[in-house]
Amino acid sequence: MNDVIVKTITRIIIPFAQVYGIFIILHGHISPGGGFSGGALIGSTLILYTLVFGLKKGEKKFSHKTSEFSESGGIFIYVFVGLIGLIFGGSFLTNIAAGFPIGTPGEILSGGMIPIIMVGIGIKVASTMISLFHILIEEEI
Repeated sequence: MNDVIVKTITRIIIPFAQVYGIFIILHGHISPGGGFSGGALIGSTLILYTLVFGLKKGEKKFSHKTSEFSESGGIFIYVFVGLIGLIFGGSFLTNIAAGFPIGTPGEILSGGMIPIIMVGIGIKVASTMISLFHILIEEEI
């Protein structure tokens, strides 16, 4: 795409949308949203970048190999946190019984393991969206 206005607006909007996606992921345990919706927002910003600036520049920002690695990393975080609950609490993804402090409602560090799980889900969703997009767009070329 050679439209200067679209490229300029995309350069301006993407950082704000990504920060908002991170905000949604980190506040998923105390407000509506979470790992899925924040990850979808972050993934869609990287897809927008690829659509506007082309496949080669998009692959430089977040390659297909990086997205495959991130997908595995997101699942690893989720399973690792679940196993911590299994080891310390007796069941998979146990929060209170594993000894994690619950804290005060409304505070960002009050959810025990839940914010960590949200980060893993966010990474998985964003990287899956990007992987699927790369697979589909490479078939077109």
